[in-house]
Amino acid sequence: MNRPIPGYLYEKKNSITMILFTALFALLFINLFQPFGSREWYPGTSDIMYFAFSSLIILTGMLVVVISRIILIAYAKRHDVLYWQYVLMILCEIVAMAVFYTLFSQFFPKDGLYRDVSESFRQSIFNTALVLLLPYTISWLYFSWKEKSRLLMHMEQEKGTDMRSKTLIPFCDEKGDLKISIMQDNLLYIESADNYATIYYLNKSGRAHYLLRNSLRWMEENLVKDTPLVRCHRSYIVNMDRVKILKKERGGLMLELDASDTPDIPVSKTCYESFMRKFSHYSE
Repeated sequence: MNRPIPGYLYEKKNSITMILFTALFALLFINLFQPFGSREWYPGTSDIMYFAFSSLIILTGMLVVVISRIILIAYAKRHDVLYWQYVLMILCEIVAMAVFYTLFSQFFPKDGLYRDVSESFRQSIFNTALVLLLPYTISWLYFSWKEKSRLLMHMEQEKGTDMRSKTLIPFCDEKGDLKISIMQDNLLYIESADNYATIYYLNKSGRAHYLLRNSLRWMEENLVKDTPLVRCHRSYIVNMDRVKILKKERGGLMLELDASDTPDIPVSKTCYESFMRKFSHYSE
């Protein structure tokens, strides 16, 4: 009980959702099930008037919950909210609403007959606990499920990103012999010159390069698919994971990488459309 409650129980958005759901639940519960013969308290009242009257009473009582949640959110900004404090707050809500309904029954008695205060309070405590604890429990379970789903999705995304970054990209020469494999996350860009390609990557000492006898076309056809590598120029393939800035200049579109001592990589007009398609898909 001395542990902090989960943050989703006092998030502003979730608190508003809980208040609205509790109010709706109370309205439906009172008007559809009419517990403890509440409909018989005012037998001369039409169904429409009973609905309006009971709704007004319930919504007035819900002000207690609204005030309580406002205090909770304000308190949680400066302190941890412990389980025992949260339980105590709910008990205070139940007692405060029960007092309100008890006073209401005394000021507006059934058929002019005043009911016993202790009996009214006991019944109000029971009714209020039922009306509050049921939607609170449902909301708590829903928020917990939603939070766990969010965390699970985040973990899967991180795992997928981590796996992609640890993927080794193999580079073969024109004869098909494997010459070097580079971790995808370390690869910067590839520059072509005649029948050779220079692969630029990061290693322990900083930026390094490897000269490989093969064409950029072969790499585009065999390495680009399902990777962040994209052909952006007749002479360049760039790793989208390493692109820090995409900027428009007089000469056209330029890519700035996040590694020091690397030149800006141009995007040619012939590769512009295919590059932007890959960029738009990859940035989603």
